[in-house]
Amino acid sequence: MKLRTLIIDDEPIALEKLGKYVEKVPFLELVGTCESALDASAVLADVPVDLIFTDINMPDLNGMDFIASLSAAPMVVFITAYARYAVDSYKLSAVDYLLKPYGFAEFQRAANKALEHYASKAPAPAAMPVKDRRESLFIKVDYRYVRISLSSVRYIKGYGEYLQVFTVGSSSPLLTLSSFADIKERLSESFLQVHRSYIVNMDQVESISRGRIIMDAETYIPVGDSFKNALQDYLQEHSAGASRR
Repeated sequence: MKLRTLIIDDEPIALEKLGKYVEKVPFLELVGTCESALDASAVLADVPVDLIFTDINMPDLNGMDFIASLSAAPMVVFITAYARYAVDSYKLSAVDYLLKPYGFAEFQRAANKALEHYASKAPAPAAMPVKDRRESLFIKVDYRYVRISLSSVRYIKGYGEYLQVFTVGSSSPLLTLSSFADIKERLSESFLQVHRSYIVNMDQVESISRGRIIMDAETYIPVGDSFKNALQDYLQEHSAGASRR
């Protein structure tokens, strides 16, 4: 990131020195060199500027009056031979001021302040969406709610208007009045619908072979034709040595 920098001073030698200092600072980019505020106005009309270094005492229009005249002034560092102007410079929200004669160390400190100010005003990066951290779910069974760990769910089978939720360590499923559309919104990303009647917890799958998902030696779940692509995409992302399309 570079701050596009405009420098203004009616003294050619001082302006040349200022330009050399700008070129020494890696995060500054010199986009304009002006000997008067009027010339600087023309530059601002054509070139975007982030930072201005300007002398205060100049003929026709001094640096402070020039900055005060701008409707949307960039960051500014005032340069002056008179310390009394320091207080007035901060009334215009100056980032800093340089008192003549100044060296490169003072110039760089002012540039660093400008960079810090610019960074503090920059919009924060867009927040990355937070992945669902849900670890459990309440299943309504008859007249009670049973809390189950999602990691313990092996698969879910559609059964008319009901769902059968098969869990680890239980010989019989939990039966609840619900739909796939409703329960899918409450599941973690490890769950995948592989058939119009089955949602599988892929973390519980033993193997996949010949169009079937094998949960254990006695439990096989078919993969529906309309769900094969989704399964293949899942495997491409979660498998080593997966075949490429």
